Amino acid sequence: MHVDQIFSFPDGTPGEFEGLTEEEMGLLGFLQSFNTEMSAYAELQATKPQNLAHALADSPAGQLAWIGQLLGTAVDPDTVLTIATIYWLTNTGASSARLYWEDRHTEHPTEPTTAPTGLASFAHDLSPVRKFAERDHKNIVSWSRFDRGGHWAAHDAPDLLVTDLRTFFGPLRRS
Repeated sequence: MHVDQIFSFPDGTPGEFEGLTEEEMGLLGFLQSFNTEMSAYAELQATKPQNLAHALADSPAGQLAWIGQLLGTAVDPDTVLTIATIYWLTNTGASSARLYWEDRHTEHPTEPTTAPTGLASFAHDLSPVRKFAERDHKNIVSWSRFDRGGHWAAHDAPDLLVTDLRTFFGPLRRS
């Protein structure tokens, strides 16, 4: 499987921070600040998605405000309008919020994954600490970090993403 995020976090094991580099500690610091300052949308969607669903389905201005706030300056205004319009015309704002609730209320495997895994990590997105990722995913065969791109890499760094996908899946096509 090829992903652009791996959600592997410290689990409280004594000594788990030993041996981490300054860069890795910085990644954890960014993760902490994201959790503290920028994750309210995820918490609302994971706990009370229907409260938000009514607003998203009732008003195109509400839908645009929600999407605009989430995307911020990460994408250009035309893209914000395009995304908000797609959600509005397809009436999928509510169901997209419910996904967070479903994820929170789903039992997730506790054993490490063993599928061959490739990561493409982009500069302006949450980046995992390899030590924790390898604890949770035992068969990481590709680990790429890029100096540009963000959460919407398919939009803002498609060349990097496509190259990484081709590099990862290429050998599978030939076998």
